This record gives sequence, C-alpha cells and structure tokens, in this order.
Amino acid sequence: MFNNLYRGFSTTILLTVFMVVLSSALTRAQESALRFDTSDHGEPGDRAPVVQPWKSIQIDSEYGGQWVVTGDIDGDGEIEIVSARNVNLNDVHYTSAVVAQELDGTVKWRWGNPAIGRPNWHHDVACQIHDWDGDSWKEVILLTKGWLVELDGVTGKERRRFRIPADATDCLAFCNVSGRPRPTDVIVKTRYGQMWVYNYGGKLLWTVEKPGGYRTSHQPRAYDLDGDGKDEIMAGYAMLNHDGSVRWTVSSNAVDIGKGHLDCCRLVRKGETPGDWRFVMTYCGANCMALVDGNGGTVWEQAGFHYESLNVGRMFPDIEGFQILVDVDHVPSGESPVILFDEQGQRIGRVVSDYCRHHKLLDWTGDGFDEIILANARGVFDNTGKRIATLHFDDSGVAMQTGDMNGDGIVDIGIVTQTSFHVFVNERGNSSTEPLPLGCGVNFSLY
Repeated sequence: MFNNLYRGFSTTILLTVFMVVLSSALTRAQESALRFDTSDHGEPGDRAPVVQPWKSIQIDSEYGGQWVVTGDIDGDGEIEIVSARNVNLNDVHYTSAVVAQELDGTVKWRWGNPAIGRPNWHHDVACQIHDWDGDSWKEVILLTKGWLVELDGVTGKERRRFRIPADATDCLAFCNVSGRPRPTDVIVKTRYGQMWVYNYGGKLLWTVEKPGGYRTSHQPRAYDLDGDGKDEIMAGYAMLNHDGSVRWTVSSNAVDIGKGHLDCCRLVRKGETPGDWRFVMTYCGANCMALVDGNGGTVWEQAGFHYESLNVGRMFPDIEGFQILVDVDHVPSGESPVILFDEQGQRIGRVVSDYCRHHKLLDWTGDGFDEIILANARGVFDNTGKRIATLHFDDSGVAMQTGDMNGDGIVDIGIVTQTSFHVFVNERGNSSTEPLPLGCGVNFSLY
C-alpha cells in the first residue's frame, strides 16, 4: 500500500513539473514569435519627433480635479473641459465640486463645495456630459451624496435633482432599457455591491444586488444584443436583460472568478445573433482575460496576470480580425507592459515602459491602421514597437481620452495631468466615416 501511495505521489509530482515546464516553454515560444517586444523607459529624449500640444488648459485649482470629461456644452462648436473633485470615505465616493472651462482656460461656471473633496482619484468619478433630454444641448450630470443632479451645460445652474440611495454614487452610465429612440435611462451603483436603473423622470425601473451572485463591474456597459431596441447590461460577470433579470453569467475553467470582479469589458465585434457577438473582459483578482460570446460562452482565456484596461482595434493589415491591447497592472515599478493579442488569443507584441496603465489604440499616421498611445510614456508606437512620436508636456501624465477635440471629424488625444489638460491634434489621421461627437463622448471611463 505504501509503495502504491509513493508511486502515485511521485507520478503527481512528475506531472506537475512537466506541466510547469510545458507552460514555461509555451510562454517562451509565444514571446519569441512576437512581432515586436520593445523596452521604452525614462525620458524619451530625441528618440522620436516631438509633437507639441494644440491646447494646454490649466485646470481650475479651486474646483477642478483630475477627473475630466470633454464636450460641447454650450453649442459654440468647440469642446469645453469639465473637471470634478470627489469625496472618498472608506471607498464610498461622490462628486463634490465641478468646474467648466473654455479651451483658453476661462471658467464658465462652478458648482458644489470644493472644501470637502479632493482633486485626485483612483476610480471613475460620477460626472458625465450627455444630451439627456434630446434637445441638442448637452447637460452635465453628476452624483453627489444621496442625489443625482442635472446641471445646465451653458450656465451650470441646477435644472433638477432626484433622490438616489446615499452610497449609490460610484459612477453613472446612460443606457436604453426602456426602448426609447435614444439612451435616457441611467445606471447608478455602489462600488461593488448593487446597481439601480432610473428613467429620465427619476422613476426607479429596477435594482439588482450582486448580479449573478458576483460583484458589480467598475462601469456597467450597455448593448442591444438581440436587436429588440432595448439594451442588455453587462453588470459584472452577469449580463442582465433590459428588466434586470440575469440573462447569463460567465464562467471560467482557468480561474476562480469569485476572487474579484470584472475590471473592464469591451466589444470586439457585433453579430447577427447573440452567439456571434464577441466581448473581451478582464477579471480583477482572478488574474485573467477572456473572450466571451454574446451567450456568455468562453471562447478563450489567458490567465496568470492582472490584466486591466482594454482597447480594440487593428494594427496589422495581414492579421485577420481585430487586435486587443491590454495592460498588466500591479507589477514592479518600471516593469509595466502593454500586450497586444489577436482575436484568437495569441500574443502579437509587447511594449514595456515605466507605467502603461493608460493607453489607447488610434490611427495616428493616416494609413488606416492603429498605433499604440501610452499616456505616461508620452509616446506613440507603431506596429514594429518603435516610438514614432513623443507628446510634449512637462507635468506627470495621469490619464488619457480620445475623441474629436477640434471639430474636424478626426479622433485626437487628450492627456489629463495633475494640473492640466493637453490636447494633441491628430493631423494625419483619417476622418471618421460616421459622425463623431465633440469630446470624449458619453459614458467615459478610466477602465
């Protein structure tokens, strides 16, 4: 009996060792097949042409903060900068002060109490720009303690407010679960526990706690999966029907998704049926990234790293389908990568820099294919991993948004720092085939 146990134990050890060696070999093989593997650290110096900002706006030091959303809030055909401060108490936070500024830095209006909040963040702040009533004039909507507040975009005066649960102020996102011609419903939530959906009039439509038995995501995402004119809501690991019932919940054969929450979800492609849709998701705490279809089925998984934020685009004309860019967070300082995957889950390339948490895919050269934009590295990188442009600003880069910032129909770059908002115009990019909103658009998120 002892010999049988010994042989069984030895076999288990040998199998484990074999699997570790095999996994390591596969990883090395993947990395050797990368189309680019770039190390880019420290000051960029003269490694690439320097691009000066088109506009640099100093954020109002009294009411402003590092949370910035942009849009044309007064109908003058130019973007305005809306920044916000927030109160944070034991990871429950709410918007405390907001300021709107013109491109020349002029303050249009201020709202709230700047004495009780902080300018910095480590999360989304509940403040968005949206033409909520459909009159073609945009409002600024925010969540403060116990209230949703709607501000007139031109004057900053309160148009109305309605009650919400005191702690349901983590973020807000607009959706269409009512089947109206445009998104007029709004989602509010606590940090990880519960979400509520209200219509434009402030009527509670439904609420759900721990959707599918799991924590909520950072920002819920709305998609009309079945084409019925009503949005389904990716609330975390669960996709909810328009009435709040659970449509499906993702599962994993690689990790325990219950260890954390859904960090980020991005649409890869739409389909004729829900099963043809593809979403890419990152699982915080579970250290995994997965491609999931519109029925909740897992197509592939990549486990082993704290994958965080996602971009979807195309960098290579000869690779079928879309490519997925993701950063790996919670790594030692100076060892921060962004990794590019193809739609089949295979690694294509990697850039390692001092900090890669905030990134975008954007066609900077006008060839119809995307480049990698890294905010903290202040760099634009092509599909060989080479830095082809350096974005010039002296203060520390914090976050990034993209959108049409100057009204020419081309997607530009906006960099948020601790004190300023810098706009870099995309001079060689192609005009969008579809109308673009001015600024970052509705439902902007750091994730």
